[in-house]
Amino acid sequence: MRRSGLTALAATLLLLGTSTTPAQAAGLGTSTTPARAADPDWAIVPDGGGGQSAAPTPTPSGQSGYAPGQPALPGTARVVRERRVDARTLDVLISSPSIGRMTPVRLLLPRGWSKSARRTWPVLYLLHGGADDYTSWTRMTDVAAYTANLDAIVVMPEAGRAGNYSDWHNGGRGGPPAWATFHTYEVRRLLEVGYRAGPRRAIAGLSMGAYGAIKYAARYPGMFRFAGAYSGIMATELPGIPEIIMNAQSSEKQDPLALWGHPKRDKKVWAANDPMVLAPNLRGVSLYLSSGTNSFNGPLDPPGSPWHPAHLGEPLSAYTGKALSARLKKLGIPHTLHLYGNGTHTWPYWTREFKRSYPMIVRALGLRGG
Repeated sequence: MRRSGLTALAATLLLLGTSTTPAQAAGLGTSTTPARAADPDWAIVPDGGGGQSAAPTPTPSGQSGYAPGQPALPGTARVVRERRVDARTLDVLISSPSIGRMTPVRLLLPRGWSKSARRTWPVLYLLHGGADDYTSWTRMTDVAAYTANLDAIVVMPEAGRAGNYSDWHNGGRGGPPAWATFHTYEVRRLLEVGYRAGPRRAIAGLSMGAYGAIKYAARYPGMFRFAGAYSGIMATELPGIPEIIMNAQSSEKQDPLALWGHPKRDKKVWAANDPMVLAPNLRGVSLYLSSGTNSFNGPLDPPGSPWHPAHLGEPLSAYTGKALSARLKKLGIPHTLHLYGNGTHTWPYWTREFKRSYPMIVRALGLRGG
């Protein structure tokens, strides 16, 4: 795809604004989760989940307790509330200094799990796309039923509508938001200390989360044994891609330079967040990359489905996925690249690709069946 074509796509994506599509093509939106009134179903964790006591603070509704989006408490990251959604689904609310907010994470717990168990469980992280949140995988897919027999903890963290799974540059000042630190350090450590999470990890995501999955696996070597990317940007510095990213940031009323700085003046920052540059670190990781190659309706789209500009995310992800695949081949790093032609930037395709890669996830976690 030529640079002129990508620049035209950037102009199109700039018009997306607040799309009703669950994940925008470039996976960019606002940077933080808005504050919400406390939900009475959230139970306060008495010791703060990290060995420090913390008194509840008033919420906007006048209730006592903590709510997603409220300012973080002073001190280190800790769990301040829990909410049992159903027998298997547990939401935990983390006071995160990296984000500067109370930030939720959803867990799907395996059979026999308890905080006091003598064993640990492997962990599968599922990352959401842009303009969505931590509930998207359970809200939009059958992942809860599909993983019912998986002997692992499934973790679905909040990542902001446009966090882009990165510690923001902010003109060199750093975060917040520091989403990478939140996910790979704060969430990981809290789950290991208080929720029996073990050292075997796999990670997968869609759109913005697809980028996050591959970037995390490459940026933190040894942390993940599998990384799956469904329709995401796999190379951030190819011709036309920086313009798309920055224009999409601007469309959400964000400073386009806040994420990684200027593409040329801050080239080291962009390189540090580019899966293409980090590709050598993917050696030893089981890899699954997938995408449609155009924005046309495919076999999983109902007849007469309207076209949406977000579907341009498919040729963009194919363009960058092919480039990353070529780089991996040169490095001699095995991987699966599934480019499936027609197909829109929507959940039916991401769900299908997750299930296609599921046997690889199970093997990477050292499990049988699932």
